[in-house]
Amino acid sequence: MSASLLSPDRLWTRAEVLARPTPVPAANGVYAWYFDTAPSVVPVDGCHQVDGMALLYVGISPKRPPANGGPVSKQTLRSRVRYHYRGNAYGSTLRLTLGVLLADELGIGLRRVGSTGNRLTFSDGEAVLNEWMAAHARVCWVEDPRPWLTETKLIEGVDLPLNLLQNAHGSFYAQLSQARARQRELARSLPVLPR
Repeated sequence: MSASLLSPDRLWTRAEVLARPTPVPAANGVYAWYFDTAPSVVPVDGCHQVDGMALLYVGISPKRPPANGGPVSKQTLRSRVRYHYRGNAYGSTLRLTLGVLLADELGIGLRRVGSTGNRLTFSDGEAVLNEWMAAHARVCWVEDPRPWLTETKLIEGVDLPLNLLQNAHGSFYAQLSQARARQRELARSLPVLPR
């Protein structure tokens, strides 16, 4: 199944994914994010390339079922891929990572939002991040009944600098972890935004 992600028939744009009807199936699976431009600090030389675009991140939906028998996620490829393209950093690790790495370039910053201040998003900067992703990010996917197994194989076998989970061996892991921690610390030092 990972071969379909490494040699995709096509890569989908934000507009195509968010169109109605959407091409993204409401099924379990793995998705792969390719970029024609990466944030400047991201090393892309060793990354898998397709048509001049670098594969930088993979994700799954749903996540692995809890070992304790707890409730299983109801997320699907459709809900996750669409959320990554239009959601916010609180619900998307990909958006959080991209926003952190592009904060200076795009003039955005992570902020605490809402009544409790527990949610971290880029607030109005999420719209700026949407535009950047529309211009530079493309996605493909493959249906998979147990996507967590394929995800593990991909993370072990392909250089994926934007993945943190299961990727402590990655060359960009420490730098990305530190960048995310700095943005969170800065956000916690600023006033909570009302929304």
